[in-house]
Amino acid sequence: MPNPNRTIAYLSLEIGLDAALPTYSGGLGVLAGDTVRAAADLGLPFAAVTLLYREGYFTQSFDEHGMQVESPTPWDPDALLEELPHRVYVPIEGRMVYVRAYRRMVEGATGHRVPVYFLDTDLPENAEQDRSITHALYAGDTDHRIKQAAVLGIAGRRMLRAVTHDCVVFHLNEGHGFLLTLELMSEYLSRYETFEVTPGAVEYVKRQCVFTTHTPVEAGHDRFDIGRVRAIVGEHPLLHRPDLYGSKNTLNTTVLALNLSRYANGVALKHGEVSRLMFPGHPIDAITNGVHAATWTGPHMAALFDRYLPGWRIRSSELRNAERIPLDEVRAAHGAAKHNFVMLVNRTAGTSLEPDAFTICFARRATAYKRPELLFTDPPRLDTLAEKYGPIQLVFAGKAHPHDGRGKEILKLIRDSAKKLNGRVHLALVPNYDIASASLCVAGADLWLNNPTPPMEASGTSGMKAALNGVPSLSTLDGWWIEGCVEGVTGWAIEGNDADPGRLAAMHANSMYTQLEHAILPLYRDDPDGWARVMRSSIALNGSYFSTQRMVRDYVLRAYLY
Repeated sequence: MPNPNRTIAYLSLEIGLDAALPTYSGGLGVLAGDTVRAAADLGLPFAAVTLLYREGYFTQSFDEHGMQVESPTPWDPDALLEELPHRVYVPIEGRMVYVRAYRRMVEGATGHRVPVYFLDTDLPENAEQDRSITHALYAGDTDHRIKQAAVLGIAGRRMLRAVTHDCVVFHLNEGHGFLLTLELMSEYLSRYETFEVTPGAVEYVKRQCVFTTHTPVEAGHDRFDIGRVRAIVGEHPLLHRPDLYGSKNTLNTTVLALNLSRYANGVALKHGEVSRLMFPGHPIDAITNGVHAATWTGPHMAALFDRYLPGWRIRSSELRNAERIPLDEVRAAHGAAKHNFVMLVNRTAGTSLEPDAFTICFARRATAYKRPELLFTDPPRLDTLAEKYGPIQLVFAGKAHPHDGRGKEILKLIRDSAKKLNGRVHLALVPNYDIASASLCVAGADLWLNNPTPPMEASGTSGMKAALNGVPSLSTLDGWWIEGCVEGVTGWAIEGNDADPGRLAAMHANSMYTQLEHAILPLYRDDPDGWARVMRSSIALNGSYFSTQRMVRDYVLRAYLY
């Protein structure tokens, strides 16, 4: 195990701890929060660094035409976090920008606590344009993103040193913290009084860095004009090494992180394979994501686990023994969770859903490759299924990025689809999806739907959260579901393979409807015990394995040990 007196530093541009701290947008931030909790459970010498976004991530509403409207989510850091007295600075465009930190201590199941540091430039000693660097998540142009990266990577390293963390590992998530490598390189150059990036200097940085890529999509890997990087953070010998950062004129943050890390990984077995194809020549491993079991298990199911599986909060692997829980108690716990879920939907979406109707939930970021509209490929077929097997309820939730026009169109399409459904199929679109509403969704749905275009889902974690609550998935074989799907036992696969996106979507839609018609709905309606067995198997097989406790142990053994 790592030396308890030397810190593992975890850098992420977003970290989601609870809904009251709107410093996250979605999967990456929630995963980071779950990682911190698991590190606390395991008693690791761990510290996380992120930015403090005073405007939060946006609050979502819809106008009279069904289009998404964004507004700031102001909150008061002083009421929720502890401000530290330390100040560090980072050079930006020749100015010294001062940075402070707020802290939240996260306590694990064993009582161990892990600090999360939120960096903030909104200080009176800074110029007005610098005070706003940390105001909003994923906002602004490329220059603004470079400035945020400087705060996260350069000021982040300096703040960790200021608060006396002796860091031995720096875990970079995506390329967001890429400028940490400049700061580490500067330490070496200063120590040896040289301006040359020698093999020894490269090795010095590599020994301290590990890197996780979270996206198989080219657009998710930031590229910056090298001239703009130099203009913003200043001249540096590393910024004259295109062999390390990509090409003569363009800095690829992922390439730089890969070249200056001793270990790199994707976040599912398939994603590791895709990443190696995207970045040939780089040894990219795979550590499949997980979720924090004690956080994402709803209170009714958690009470069952406390009774039958004591110790599961400390060792989530104990959930593999969920098969000992009586089926009727699994059904009862889920029924109570479903009632709360339906009440949330009716209250926030203005609908009249019923707790007894079969309810499918699709909840995640609204963007084209996730294809939330796929279920509406053939509305008459949906109607036929409802006529044959009873009422069907469809619940959708998720935000489109403010600059994702197609994602906003998809949300409008979903809202408009409600008008095309008859009384046997009901649809609800829950606004302003966040950690709080997600907790109710993953606990209360009957079926978790996920249908991204393969292989564009790096991992996906919402289905893991659903599995903890006995909610099986219906999903395309992508991301984590390739590893988690045991057909008819933990859920069902959406099949199909074609190079043409249109034909592939048609195949997947047909497979989805076929699974609903011939496997899922008959089991739900005609065999309650059989359905409950699938619920219980989802907990025992997937809930027990796809946890951040297992994930963080993998990082310790493969990446953090030194």
